[in-house]
Amino acid sequence: MKAEIHKSQERGKNELGWLHSRFSFSFANYYNPKRIGFGKLVVLNDDIILPSRGFSFHPHTNMEIITIVTEGELEHQDNIGSKDRIKPGELQVMSAGRGIIHSEYNPSENELLKLFQIWIETKKKDIAPRYEKKSINIIKDKLNLIVSGNSKDKVLCINQDAKLFLGKFEQSKEINYKIPKGKGVFIFIIEGRAIVNEKKLLRRDAIALSEVSIIPIRVEKDTYILLIEVPK
Repeated sequence: MKAEIHKSQERGKNELGWLHSRFSFSFANYYNPKRIGFGKLVVLNDDIILPSRGFSFHPHTNMEIITIVTEGELEHQDNIGSKDRIKPGELQVMSAGRGIIHSEYNPSENELLKLFQIWIETKKKDIAPRYEKKSINIIKDKLNLIVSGNSKDKVLCINQDAKLFLGKFEQSKEINYKIPKGKGVFIFIIEGRAIVNEKKLLRRDAIALSEVSIIPIRVEKDTYILLIEVPK
């Protein structure tokens, strides 16, 4: 088994006045040779964007980009004709494929925008770019599949053999998560606390696990977690 804990205070950071970011992996001006992604997972950014500010149009290629809004509202626009707003309870997936240009903006004049953005390397390169948004129904006290590489799962689909789960736990719960061969799991504590593989994790801590078949997870009450399963 390989297990590595990522403590919240050890994450990279970037402060631009209008943007407050924390990085789980090397990104932008943050470089850590020990934090160069996890398998096909290359970015997990924790962003706060001030009112009436955001990212102007910029390009991406051959990346599956998933955005989870936890507070406020995100305004998205791109060069393939998508113009949308994403709120808590909704999820955005953008398959950049052979190339997409988009902007991300906080349209509110007085509310903060808080979000997580996840980048996963694409399985097949140079596909047609694609955008999709979906409301997600989070059933309490269980892990909810929200993104998959299999369209039969009837959730948002990406071009990679990966899965994303969200769990909002009002009560303590014990879970034994099974990892398929050749996969790794990255567990991020959005709020609350959990014990994963006998390691205590607090708010914004994470753990990366691979070369193991079952992961014991004890989630404490009032905890919100993100679990990402990716090829290693």
